[in-house]
Amino acid sequence: QVQLAESGGGLVQAGGSLRLSCATSGGTFITNVMGWFRQAPGKEREFVSAISWRIGLGTYYSDSVKGRFTISRDNAKNTVTLQMNTLKPEDTAVYYCAAGSGWGSPTTQPTYHTWGQGTQVTVSS
Repeated sequence: QVQLAESGGGLVQAGGSLRLSCATSGGTFITNVMGWFRQAPGKEREFVSAISWRIGLGTYYSDSVKGRFTISRDNAKNTVTLQMNTLKPEDTAVYYCAAGSGWGSPTTQPTYHTWGQGTQVTVSS
Protein backbone atom coordinates (compact mmCIF):
# COMPACT_ATOMS: atom_id res chain seq x y z
CA GLN A 1 0.00 0.00 0.00
CA VAL A 2 1.13 3.54 -0.74
CA GLN A 3 2.47 5.41 2.28
CA LEU A 4 2.70 9.18 2.52
CA ALA A 5 4.94 11.31 4.72
CA GLU A 6 4.42 15.07 4.90
CA SER A 7 7.03 17.57 6.01
CA GLY A 8 7.65 21.29 5.96
CA GLY A 9 4.93 22.68 8.18
CA GLY A 10 5.63 25.29 10.83
CA LEU A 11 5.00 28.79 12.10
CA VAL A 12 5.37 31.77 9.79
CA GLN A 13 4.32 35.40 9.80
CA ALA A 14 1.67 36.67 7.42
CA GLY A 15 3.20 37.36 4.03
CA GLY A 16 5.80 34.67 4.47
CA SER A 17 6.34 31.37 2.68
CA LEU A 18 6.47 27.69 3.49
CA ARG A 19 7.12 24.62 1.38
CA LEU A 20 5.32 21.40 2.12
CA SER A 21 6.59 18.10 0.80
CA CYS A 22 4.91 14.73 0.54
CA ALA A 23 7.09 11.70 -0.01
CA THR A 24 5.46 8.55 -1.33
CA SER A 25 6.60 4.98 -0.82
CA GLY A 26 5.15 1.57 -1.58
CA GLY A 27 2.76 1.16 -4.46
CA THR A 28 0.11 -1.49 -4.27
CA PHE A 29 -2.51 1.02 -5.34
CA ILE A 30 -2.23 2.86 -8.63
CA THR A 31 -1.53 6.54 -8.08
CA ASN A 32 -2.19 9.10 -10.80
CA VAL A 33 -3.13 12.09 -8.72
CA MET A 34 -1.75 13.70 -5.58
CA GLY A 35 -3.58 16.34 -3.62
CA TRP A 36 -3.33 18.62 -0.64
CA PHE A 37 -6.23 19.27 1.66
CA ARG A 38 -6.41 21.27 4.87
CA GLN A 39 -8.51 21.38 7.98
CA ALA A 40 -8.73 24.39 10.25
CA PRO A 41 -10.03 24.11 13.83
CA GLY A 42 -13.78 23.73 13.88
CA LYS A 43 -14.02 23.45 10.11
CA GLU A 44 -14.35 20.63 7.62
CA ARG A 45 -11.40 19.46 5.62
CA GLU A 46 -11.20 21.31 2.32
CA PHE A 47 -9.40 20.97 -0.98
CA VAL A 48 -6.29 23.08 -1.54
CA SER A 49 -4.45 21.82 -4.60
CA ALA A 50 -3.85 18.73 -6.72
CA ILE A 51 -1.66 17.49 -9.52
CA SER A 52 -2.86 14.77 -11.88
CA TRP A 53 -1.02 12.81 -14.55
CA ARG A 54 -3.52 10.12 -15.58
CA ILE A 55 -4.23 11.91 -18.86
CA GLY A 56 -1.58 14.53 -19.44
CA LEU A 57 -0.45 16.73 -16.58
CA GLY A 58 -2.94 18.94 -14.82
CA THR A 59 -2.84 21.15 -11.76
CA TYR A 60 -5.76 22.33 -9.69
CA TYR A 61 -6.15 25.01 -7.04
CA SER A 62 -8.90 26.26 -4.81
CA ASP A 63 -9.89 29.86 -5.38
CA SER A 64 -8.55 30.82 -1.97
CA VAL A 65 -4.96 29.81 -2.83
CA LYS A 66 -4.82 30.36 -6.58
CA GLY A 67 -1.94 32.64 -7.46
CA ARG A 68 -0.22 32.09 -4.12
CA PHE A 69 0.37 28.33 -3.97
CA THR A 70 2.14 26.16 -6.52
CA ILE A 71 2.05 22.38 -6.65
CA SER A 72 4.73 20.34 -8.38
CA ARG A 73 5.91 16.75 -8.68
CA ASP A 74 9.40 15.26 -8.71
CA ASN A 75 9.09 11.88 -10.39
CA ALA A 76 12.63 10.80 -9.54
CA LYS A 77 12.11 11.45 -5.83
CA ASN A 78 8.46 10.35 -5.71
CA THR A 79 7.68 13.64 -4.02
CA VAL A 80 4.97 16.24 -4.41
CA THR A 81 5.66 19.75 -3.18
CA LEU A 82 3.32 22.59 -2.30
CA GLN A 83 5.03 25.96 -2.36
CA MET A 84 2.97 28.41 -0.33
CA ASN A 85 3.67 32.11 -0.73
CA THR A 86 2.05 35.25 0.64
CA LEU A 87 0.56 33.25 3.48
CA LYS A 88 -2.40 34.62 5.37
CA PRO A 89 -3.68 33.85 8.88
CA GLU A 90 -6.67 32.10 7.29
CA ASP A 91 -4.27 29.57 5.78
CA THR A 92 -3.66 28.23 9.28
CA ALA A 93 -4.64 24.56 9.32
CA VAL A 94 -3.41 21.01 9.36
CA TYR A 95 -2.40 20.17 5.81
CA TYR A 96 -2.89 16.64 4.52
CA CYS A 97 -1.31 15.00 1.53
CA ALA A 98 -3.39 12.43 -0.34
CA ALA A 99 -2.86 9.95 -3.16
CA GLY A 100 -5.50 8.79 -5.61
CA SER A 101 -5.97 6.61 -8.65
CA GLY A 102 -6.94 9.52 -10.86
CA TRP A 103 -10.56 8.50 -11.36
CA GLY A 104 -12.95 11.15 -10.19
CA SER A 105 -12.46 14.82 -9.55
CA PRO A 106 -9.05 15.77 -8.12
CA THR A 107 -10.80 18.30 -5.90
CA THR A 108 -12.96 15.84 -3.96
CA GLN A 109 -11.88 13.62 -1.08
CA PRO A 110 -13.44 10.31 -2.27
CA THR A 111 -11.00 10.37 -5.20
CA TYR A 112 -8.13 9.63 -2.83
CA HIS A 113 -7.28 6.20 -1.41
CA THR A 114 -4.41 7.10 0.90
CA TRP A 115 -3.87 9.98 3.30
CA GLY A 116 -0.91 11.27 5.23
CA GLN A 117 -0.90 12.12 8.93
CA GLY A 118 -0.95 15.86 8.34
CA THR A 119 1.41 18.70 9.10
CA GLN A 120 0.54 21.87 11.00
CA VAL A 121 0.82 25.25 9.29
CA THR A 122 0.34 28.30 11.48
CA VAL A 123 0.36 31.82 10.07
CA SER A 124 0.54 34.64 12.59
CA SER A 125 -0.81 38.09 11.89
